[in-house]
Order: sequence, then C-alpha cells, then structure tokens
Amino acid sequence: MNTVQRSNTLTKSAPAGWVPSVQQVQHLVVNKVLPPVLIIALLGALWEILCSVPGAALPAPSQVLRDTWDLIVNPFYDYGGNDVGMAWQILASLERVAYGYSLAVVAGIGLGVLVGQSTWAMRGLDPVFQVLRTVPPLAWLPISLAGFQDSNPSAIFVIFITAIWPIIINTSVGIRNIPEDYRNVARVLRLNGMEYFTRIMLPAAAPYIFSGLRIGVGLSWLAIVAAEMLIGGVGIGFFIWDAWNASMISDIVLALIYVGIVGFALDRLVAFIGNRVTRGTAQG
Repeated sequence: MNTVQRSNTLTKSAPAGWVPSVQQVQHLVVNKVLPPVLIIALLGALWEILCSVPGAALPAPSQVLRDTWDLIVNPFYDYGGNDVGMAWQILASLERVAYGYSLAVVAGIGLGVLVGQSTWAMRGLDPVFQVLRTVPPLAWLPISLAGFQDSNPSAIFVIFITAIWPIIINTSVGIRNIPEDYRNVARVLRLNGMEYFTRIMLPAAAPYIFSGLRIGVGLSWLAIVAAEMLIGGVGIGFFIWDAWNASMISDIVLALIYVGIVGFALDRLVAFIGNRVTRGTAQG
C-alpha cells in the first residue's frame, strides 16, 4: 500500500515539477527572444518598403535574398584563387584576427600589469600609450607594409596595434584597484612574485581585464575588415571591396550581415569566458 501511495504521489507531482521549466522557457521567449525578433522583423519590413519603390538605390531584402541565394546555400565552394565561398572568406579573416588578437592579449596584459604595479612605469609609458592609441588603425597599414613587405603579417600587426590599447588600459586600472587588504594578506602569507601574480593579482583584476578583452576583440574584427579592403587576398573585407568594384550591392549587404553576426559571436564568446572566469575567482 505504501508503494502504491508513493507511486501516486510521484505521478501527481511530475506535472507540477515541469511547470517551472515551462514557465522559464516562456519567460525566456517573451523577454529575451521575442523583442529582438520583433525589432528585426519591423526593420526588415521598413527596409523592404523603402527599397521596393522604383528607382531605389539599395536592394530590398527580397532582392538581396534572390541575388545571393547561391552564396547562402553554398558557403564552402572553392573555384581557386580568391573565388571562394563566404565561409572561407570569414575563416581567413578570423585566422588573422586570432593571431593578432592573441599577441595583443599577451602583450597587453603584461604591459597592463607593469603599468598598474609600477608608478614609474605608469608615468613613463602612459603618455606614450595615450598618444599611440589615438592613431587610427588604417594609418598603421602603410608602416606595417613597409616593415613586413607582406600583406598578411601587415594585417596581423594592424589587428595587434588596434586591440592592445583597451587591454593595457583596463588591465592597469584593475591592477591599481586591487584592495589593500589583498596586498596585506599576500604580505602576511609571504607570497612570492609568481604566487602573488596568480593568486591575488589576476583574480582580483579579472573583471577589468575581460572588459578590455571584449573591447579589444570588437576592435580587432573592425580593423581586419577595413585592412583587408586595402591588402587584397582572401578575406571578408576584400570580398566587400571586390563586390563594390563589381557593383554587386546585394553581395555587400550579405557580407555586412555576416560581419555583424560574427562580431556579435566573438563578443559573446569573450563575455561567456569572462563570466565563467570571474565567477570562479569570486567563488574562490
């Protein structure tokens, strides 16, 4: 009898147990998914209306879809040379971003720690950083082409020099804002330099560092698209410029949509890693 009662209890409680899950899904759809979907639909409808009139300079979304359908359904085609699909164009750009951004992360965090820890270094290097960070990214391209004599490392250098400044600045601010209690604990425990760096400094400054990393990855993606328009070769930036020269406006629109999606994904990826890391340091 007790077994039957327990079985009935489980049967009755099962639907109730699913109610919060369904409510959570509904809450997610209504508050997170529905608003951007509605806004995108409204903007798309407005775009369609404005660009469907005779003599419109830009193609309507329906026209873009018709003109670029082959690019959408076959993103991995490769006919040799620069005639490759959108997926290969984006992957080529992402490869350059990965190299340049990784170098910027290593150098930026290192220099940020130095500037944040040393008053002498801050006074000496901060004016230099403040001057160099105001130079537009593409202004570095002629210098890098003259120095490297090759377009690929030149583009990577432009990414590096563009992304490094927010990483340096945010890291140094995070290091300078480490609570004095943390430093006192390190003195009491007699932590050596490496232990202090890994156990106190980096965990305490992690939120600031990842703020700089998010800004840096966005600037990296912006810089590579602009740089590839000038250096040529395979890449989403050159694809846009080549489409402009061929008067294929629909291809440009599709490429811009992909650029925005990839940039958003990169930002979300760094934010996700940052949330996991900073949550772990807070719990620690």
